[in-house]
Amino acid sequence: MPVKKSSTGLEGVILVQPDVFRDDRGYFLETYHRAKYKESGIEHEFVQDNRSHSRHGVLRGLHYQLKSAQGKLVYVVRGEIFDVAVDIRRGSPYFGRWFGAYLSSENSRQIFMPEGFAHGFCVLSKTADVIYKCTDFYSPGDEYGISWSDPDIGIKWPLNSPILSQKDNGNPLLSDIPENILPVYCSGS
Repeated sequence: MPVKKSSTGLEGVILVQPDVFRDDRGYFLETYHRAKYKESGIEHEFVQDNRSHSRHGVLRGLHYQLKSAQGKLVYVVRGEIFDVAVDIRRGSPYFGRWFGAYLSSENSRQIFMPEGFAHGFCVLSKTADVIYKCTDFYSPGDEYGISWSDPDIGIKWPLNSPILSQKDNGNPLLSDIPENILPVYCSGS
């Protein structure tokens, strides 16, 4: 049986709601089941898991890799975040559009975004631990960023003055990024 999913309005981006089995002892859920996720349209092979711990107000992103492009399955094991995927694929009918959702350890929701999307999130709880499964390995020389506050993208972040890394604070606007360092859209990707 496939996992429950919702449309996001962006081709390939899927909001997942795993089944959570609760009783007086606590709860149990599968954070990933290859066959079930494949039935739901997530057919990618994951090769690396990352865990991020951040405090309230931290915003990480918007990040992407080009040659070692990463699809990501993102979920929260502690706390709450607002998670965002931005379509940055040249030629995409959705170019520059974004989708965001609240992910938390309470709602157990996940976002899957395929290769070709920039990713970012901000922390709304006191702290948050975020896990993301990746379809390719992290490649430090292949990492790029886009300004979290790009007015042409217009993300409605639920905080006004985030805490940014020095690197993220200097990220360019999407319109200032040369086309040769943006992914290319392939229909059905």
